[in-house]
Amino acid sequence: MPASARDYSLIGRDAQLAEANGFAAAEWYSCSIPRKELKELMRRSDGPALRDTALWLSCLTLSAGGGVYFWGTWWAVPFFVVYGVLYGSSSDSRWHETGHGTAFKTRWMNDILYYVASFMILREPTVWRWSHTRHHTDTIIVGRDPEIAVPRPPDVIGLLLNLFALKSAFHTLRGLFLHAAGRLTKEEETFIPETERWKVYLVARIYLVIFVIVSAICFYIGSILPAMLIGLPTLYGGFMAIFFGLTQHTGLAEDVLDHRLNTRTVYMNPVFRFLYWNMNYHIEHHMFPMVPYHALPRLHQLIKDDCPPAYTSTIAAYREIIPTVLRQIKDPAFFVVRELPDRTKPAPYNHGSVLKMADQKTAGRAV
Repeated sequence: MPASARDYSLIGRDAQLAEANGFAAAEWYSCSIPRKELKELMRRSDGPALRDTALWLSCLTLSAGGGVYFWGTWWAVPFFVVYGVLYGSSSDSRWHETGHGTAFKTRWMNDILYYVASFMILREPTVWRWSHTRHHTDTIIVGRDPEIAVPRPPDVIGLLLNLFALKSAFHTLRGLFLHAAGRLTKEEETFIPETERWKVYLVARIYLVIFVIVSAICFYIGSILPAMLIGLPTLYGGFMAIFFGLTQHTGLAEDVLDHRLNTRTVYMNPVFRFLYWNMNYHIEHHMFPMVPYHALPRLHQLIKDDCPPAYTSTIAAYREIIPTVLRQIKDPAFFVVRELPDRTKPAPYNHGSVLKMADQKTAGRAV
């Protein structure tokens, strides 16, 4: 008999079962690294992030300038494509790393880029700071992780819409109006502390004011050019964010306490790594989240023999992801089993609360 549908909400059946079965804030497998080497890897520095941010901002400025200069001609298109990707996709990794506080050594530098990148990727900074904390504590634990991008069965239409951030932007805008009114959803109440909620309400109001001002300018001058620079790039330039993001966990095991089984490391070219700020080393990042992005390649060399082989390219990863997602439409219990090195002790595929649920007849099927 097929496994019954999972409840991915944070306040439903599987949330209660995750806690009952010991998956909430549980102890995770960690590769062994000498303490001295790990301390060196975790050392923070302003230099790499200042260099990369200066290059990023320079490219944003030049592409925006070209788009404005050639506005009204076809020559503007390539400039806005570049600007859109830098604004609507690359801001994802900047938001992410500064949210961890590891990109820069100086705290205010992390904070400034975090708030700017959050706006660019259309994410509310306080909501996502606490959401992402939960994501790292309970990675792909059904009922606990609020950032499971591809629940089973997958919403393929939603994934396609998010190539232009349409579904996620609609969700965010709906949340902005709710938060601006001084309210949270029931799920958000489970991970945002009461002392932080005033920040949610304040930032939501600021976001809405900015959008109103940009819209008013567009109407006043009779052109969408201002929106092409602020706001719309999140939509027309967001396709690389989902392209990178789906490689992280899609199609892998749920409810396992080993990042080697629910997370991918994918080798990428230097341009992709710059746009993605080395988040392609995602097993490494989840296992040691306090290691800065610029040290992840070195961390990878230290632990790669204790992990499944890294995917040789994004193409290689998607050769696995696409067939898996399509199969999960009809068979939600299907997932990809990552083979661990023989010298390591295999982590069990718990399938989360499935094994202990009274209404489950099978634990799911793996490939």
